[in-house]
Amino acid sequence: MRSRRILQILFFRMHNIRDHIPFSALSLCYGVVGVLLVSYIGLIAVVMSYAAFTVEFSQSVKNDEAAVAVLEGQYLAGVAHLTNIDYAALGYAKPVQKVFVREESVTALR
Repeated sequence: MRSRRILQILFFRMHNIRDHIPFSALSLCYGVVGVLLVSYIGLIAVVMSYAAFTVEFSQSVKNDEAAVAVLEGQYLAGVAHLTNIDYAALGYAKPVQKVFVREESVTALR
């Protein structure tokens, strides 16, 4: 009888689950919620910084386009000025003779 009682104690005794798990299910849930909350806040920060960088980049593109437009306007004004110059009034004359050059270039680079 005594040996049967020892066997029951060793193999068939009811274990208390709290002895094996050092934390409760509620604290596990709190931990998961905390991790998810921190992750959510981090993702919001990433999205907000991405939006700020996108807006900043689009503004710099607009500024660059404006600078290119100013330079293009200056170039076109210079071309218009050169086109509208009266070269005869400045003392230039039209060439009397047209001279043609060979199609093949004779440079040292060839």
